[in-house]
Amino acid sequence: MPKALLTMVNCGPPSFSRQHTMSTPPSLTWDIFCRVIDNFGDIGVTWRLARQLAQDYGFNVRLWVDDLPSASRLIAGLDITKTVNHCAQVEIRHWQTTLPDNVTPGDIVIEAFACDLPEPWLDAMGACRKAPLWINLEYLSAEDWVDGCHGMRSIHPSRGLIKHFFFPGFTAGTGGLLKERDLDRQRESFQANAIAKPGELQVSLFAYPNAALGSLLDAWQHGGREVRCRIPEGRVLESLAPWLGHRPQPGEPVQRGRLQLDVIPFSDQDGYDRLLWQSDFNIVRGEDSFVRAQWARRPFLWHIYPQDEQAHLVKLEAFLQRYTEGLPEAAANALRSAQRDWNSERDMQNAWSELEVQLPALLAHARVWAHKQQEMGDLASRLVHFVQNQIQ
Repeated sequence: MPKALLTMVNCGPPSFSRQHTMSTPPSLTWDIFCRVIDNFGDIGVTWRLARQLAQDYGFNVRLWVDDLPSASRLIAGLDITKTVNHCAQVEIRHWQTTLPDNVTPGDIVIEAFACDLPEPWLDAMGACRKAPLWINLEYLSAEDWVDGCHGMRSIHPSRGLIKHFFFPGFTAGTGGLLKERDLDRQRESFQANAIAKPGELQVSLFAYPNAALGSLLDAWQHGGREVRCRIPEGRVLESLAPWLGHRPQPGEPVQRGRLQLDVIPFSDQDGYDRLLWQSDFNIVRGEDSFVRAQWARRPFLWHIYPQDEQAHLVKLEAFLQRYTEGLPEAAANALRSAQRDWNSERDMQNAWSELEVQLPALLAHARVWAHKQQEMGDLASRLVHFVQNQIQ
């Protein structure tokens, strides 16, 4: 268990039933705070959650973001010159150092990824006749300790406010994974109308800079089948430029042997979902795209966010241990090798040749895995159920 959690009081994980009928009144108001630390992971998760709570459940949701320019890359219609926006039924506020005079805390306050609520907001929460339900939404992890920490609470040392800890995860004892109610129908409709070139392997590549990229591109360039790789504009282009000899621009196709590279503009979340759905194989990064790759029901490689002292590799191994359960041994070994080599930035040519042979088995497994995760209930459903239990 992380040291930061040692002082908490365990209130136990919430029970969850997929058949449970939600009766929490839609009039409840939610405030979600997000600090954009790096890349788009934090805002990606919080924006997706805010949209789902508003659209699937009819709640009144305010999303507070400290970095509107970064958020605008994902949120269509967001005007960064305004301190208040309304997009997709969500009120989006610029998180500044002071609290607006006309704003009071909602019934539920979510502090995403330990972003630390501003002091004026804590003052306002303490002044409420009934303190808001305060929830810290944690990062996703497959590690064993998550089940024991999900649902724990801590008491603010000077204010007496209670904070609850909600952990996304891959087991029934955690908070699950974000997934909209209508996602499968949208995916199936899109894939039913998708047009693919016979024999071509379609790949999406959304990753952090990685020294192993050149060797993977070499494997595709000299491989036995045509590969079309679409790369959303982003930081991975730093690693693509040395291989190409220049930094490509969106819309500039590149043909090298059996490999066609297409750099495409950065898109909003809905557009990225469609990119995952049309691909046979996806390389993803961070947390949000990692979860979306799983719901796409396609084989994938995960470029986990690098951490000090190689802590991210521990998290990678924890996920691989869960994900490879039920996979044929050859497919499981190929996936483990490819994941480890990619995240350790080692030569990918041998790992890819072994992985490519296993793509049919990995495709079948990806469908089984997604169904298993869906059966346990999605994160928003579990979160709403948790809130319902707390406010009764």
